[in-house]
Amino acid sequence: MSGIALAEIRAARERISDAVVRTPVVAYDDRIQLKLESLQPIRSFKLRGALNAMRAQELQDVVVTASAGNMAQGVAWAARALGVRARIVAPENAPRAKLDRVEELGGEVLLVPHEVWWQTMVDRGHPDVPGLFIHPVEDELVMAGNGTIGLELLEDAASFDTVVVPWGGGGLTTGIASALRALRKEVRIVTAEPETAAPLAAALRAGAPTEIEYRPSFVDGAGGRALLPTMWDRARGLVDEAVAVPLDETREALRLLATRAGVVAEGAGALALAVALRRTDRCVAIVSGANIDASVYAEILAA
Repeated sequence: MSGIALAEIRAARERISDAVVRTPVVAYDDRIQLKLESLQPIRSFKLRGALNAMRAQELQDVVVTASAGNMAQGVAWAARALGVRARIVAPENAPRAKLDRVEELGGEVLLVPHEVWWQTMVDRGHPDVPGLFIHPVEDELVMAGNGTIGLELLEDAASFDTVVVPWGGGGLTTGIASALRALRKEVRIVTAEPETAAPLAAALRAGAPTEIEYRPSFVDGAGGRALLPTMWDRARGLVDEAVAVPLDETREALRLLATRAGVVAEGAGALALAVALRRTDRCVAIVSGANIDASVYAEILAA
């Protein structure tokens, strides 16, 4: 069950290449490269998976997803482009800036308690929100779309030993790792989670999913309360190492991206650089998104 078939990732590239940006790989220094998914039309990699899943299926009048922000934007953007409605089940603590953008794109947002939002992902739908459900994490078409990043890395990046990927639910890691395992098996896959919400790092240490202490933070696009069972099965076959990143290191990575690379990123988008800075090998850090509340970003930069 670990990976997504290379043929599916290549098919996804054909489906979405006219709409997504082939984002650049830029040098941070002589050892670290940055893959700037923050430059997608929705300022997040999520457009790749959302658009692939929607173009690969017969659409109903309404598409639905469960998302705190970036996947919601991806589904809303793709729905508008394809002429259908998007309805989003979002947790009540979702960043307002991200929800505003979803609504600007035409998405309809239903705010629910966090437990209901999580159950929507587990159940692959919400009883009061009918429509074609696009799972933000477990959908293999979504993961295949994410895997197109891996194809681009192999074609566009200078030589590298390790790819560092932010881990939210595992869909981004699974997609990228699947492409790399198929075409360059020796590349290491390292994930990055905030230390306040790091279920994969805990599971890999324990050898099985385990309870963690969850604390919300400004890193709202990565980490979580728990692992979805299917994603644990994928992770243990694809991930070489998982790192729980202290919030202070993530803030510093955000500042370094801005001051040394001229790159705006959200907390999740800075996690991979924070991990790459700890290492000594040649790394590509996936800057997964740039949707951060302006006041939060200003406070971090000013500190």
